[in-house]
Amino acid sequence: MKSRVLLILALAWASTGSSRALTVDLAGTAARVRASNPELKAARLAIEEAKGRLLGAGRPANPVLSFEHQGESGLSPGSTGLAIDQTFPLTKRLKLEKQLSSQMVRAAELEVRDAERRLIAEAQAQVVRLIAVDQQRGLRTRQAEVARELADFAKERSAKGELSPLDAAQALVDAQRALLAGKTLETERVAIVGEAKRLLGVPSGETLAVAGGLPALSIPLSGDWQQRPDFQAARLKEEAAKTDIDLARSKKWEDASAGLFGAREHEGVPGKGEDHSGYAGFRFSIPLPLRRRNEGEVAEKTASAERAGLESEALASGITNEAATAREEMAAHAELAAEMRDSLLPAVREQSGKLEQAYKTGEADLLSVLRAREQQLELEAAILDASRDFHLARIRYEAAVGMHAPATGGK
Repeated sequence: MKSRVLLILALAWASTGSSRALTVDLAGTAARVRASNPELKAARLAIEEAKGRLLGAGRPANPVLSFEHQGESGLSPGSTGLAIDQTFPLTKRLKLEKQLSSQMVRAAELEVRDAERRLIAEAQAQVVRLIAVDQQRGLRTRQAEVARELADFAKERSAKGELSPLDAAQALVDAQRALLAGKTLETERVAIVGEAKRLLGVPSGETLAVAGGLPALSIPLSGDWQQRPDFQAARLKEEAAKTDIDLARSKKWEDASAGLFGAREHEGVPGKGEDHSGYAGFRFSIPLPLRRRNEGEVAEKTASAERAGLESEALASGITNEAATAREEMAAHAELAAEMRDSLLPAVREQSGKLEQAYKTGEADLLSVLRAREQQLELEAAILDASRDFHLARIRYEAAVGMHAPATGGK
């Protein structure tokens, strides 16, 4: 009995631990992505790889130590020799290699920052969609409750013979349709949560919830898009391409070689024993660029530099167009939401309320009430959609100009 109780407690504890919940809001999305996104963690290793290549860049080749021994023969004396040779560039190739590797480290850092920018924007968009779909579900739930009240009222009037049974049935159908719309939004929410969990680095065993609402519909100040990481990386690649050209030109002259050598000889002399002698010297060699001047690599790197410049121009054009389009979308959605919320919705609510009162006193038919309520539902849903689309456009704008976390506050 005791073991059974312990087993039940253990299973209860395990089930509690497996259903942990993580709550995020729009303001904390960026920090969560930076800390927990698995793709970003893997991308950061590219920086370490570039730093590792930098450690070995710009260093001269290792010296070569040579040893040789030759035994005495009838034609030549025996000798033992030792030499050390060192190659070194005649140009500033090593300095250029170091410079290029340093630029690649900086480029790797910018690429990680750009991945961070894109992942944060994607995660923020999913959080906005999640907040919006929860608001839509709340709206559908309220509409279903009102529709159920109207159906109960119609059913009661029908039982008293004051209303047609067809009207009561229609009211019930309208209530069921509102409930079905809520379930459809639940299916949509499952897909949004799954993508948000991937971007936020939430384990599959945890649940994800959002706190707070969407910020006020305020258009942010213009940002400096030239600080965007991928644009900075494109400009850096232009510089690196120019360094690569200089490096290719420096390879026209292959490495020279200098060394010291020495040897000791011994030779047997009849009647005198063995005669010893030795010598030492210095040697130096320079490869002459008479046949291979590395013209092919220079031409290749020159074309790469031209391509990098054109890519930077194309990216700049794309960024400015992207930012301008997102800003125009923000303005359009904000204007639409304000017009519907401030002008249309109060009039529709007033009209719907009047029709409901008229219906209860027998001065209006049920179909008019249902149509007015459907119009109100569609308008409230459209306001939520406009608010959602505004914030999605704002996230695109902030991502386009290199910003991360949007301002929060408001409703």
